[in-house]
Amino acid sequence: MKILVTGSTGFVGQHVVRWLVNHGYSVTATGTSTEKAKAFDWFDKVTFIPCDYFAENKNYYEFFGEPDLLIHLAWKGLPNYMMRFHMEENLPVEMRFLRSFAESKKTKIAVTGTCYEYGVVNGCIAEDHLTNPNTVYSAAKDALRRYVEFLAAEYGISWNWIRLFFLYGEGQSPKSLLPQLEAAIANDDKEFPMSGGEQLRDYLPVEMVAEYVCRIALSEVDGIVNCCSGEMISVRRLVEDKVAELGSDIVLKRGVYGYPVYEGMAFCGDDRKLREIIKIGSYSP
Repeated sequence: MKILVTGSTGFVGQHVVRWLVNHGYSVTATGTSTEKAKAFDWFDKVTFIPCDYFAENKNYYEFFGEPDLLIHLAWKGLPNYMMRFHMEENLPVEMRFLRSFAESKKTKIAVTGTCYEYGVVNGCIAEDHLTNPNTVYSAAKDALRRYVEFLAAEYGISWNWIRLFFLYGEGQSPKSLLPQLEAAIANDDKEFPMSGGEQLRDYLPVEMVAEYVCRIALSEVDGIVNCCSGEMISVRRLVEDKVAELGSDIVLKRGVYGYPVYEGMAFCGDDRKLREIIKIGSYSP
C-alpha cells in the first residue's frame, strides 16, 4: 500500500508519518519545506516530495505516484479561525486538490476536520449531530466535508472525515496554552495569566491522535469519525497537572482572559465509532 501524507511536517503530520513508518508502511510525505522535513527522524525512511499545491493546478494523483491512500492533514492559516481566506482562498484550492485523487477512482481519501464544525454545543457529541459552524475556518472545513461526500458518491471511492477535538504535545504551536505555560515556567515567571479554566474539553496527546488518524484511515469503515477521548477534563485541571508535572510553584492567575465565544463550555466527542474501528482495524502494510 502506498500512502501519501500531506502536512507531514505539521503538528499532527509529523507524528502520523512516524506511526506509519514504525508500522512498516510505504510513505510519501509532502510539505512546503524539505529543510524542515530533514529535522525529523523519519525523513530518510520516506519519499519526501516538496510541494505547495496552492501554487499550481495539476493532476496530483499522478504527481505523487498514484497513492492508494491519501491522509490529508494540510490546511493553511491556523489558528486564525475568523479570517475570510479560509473560505475565499483555502476552500477552492482544497476542493481542486482532493478532486484530482477522487477522479482516479482508486485512492481512498481521509481528511482531518474539526470539532468546531459542531458549533456551540454541550454534552457528548456523536458524528450524526447536525453541524452548525460559527467560525470561518470551521465553516470552510464543513463545506469541504460535504464536497468530499459528493466526490465519494460520484466516483465510488472510500473516504473518512476525521474530526479532531483538542490535542497537545510535541510540535504544538508555541502560542498554544501548554507551551505558553511551559515557557512561563522556564522564564521563572511568578504568575501565569489564563481564562477561568472551568471549560470542559476533550483532550488527547498528539501521539495518540496520530495513531487514531492512521487506524481510521487504514480501516474499511467509511464516513465521519470523531477522533477523541470520549471524556471531559477542565482546562484548569489540565494546567494544574502540567504545573505539578514540572514541579513548579507558578501561580495560576485565572480569569484574565474570557472564554471563546465559538465553543461550548462542556463538550466531548462520542467515541463509540472510533472504538469499534480500533477493535477491528488492520495493521497489515
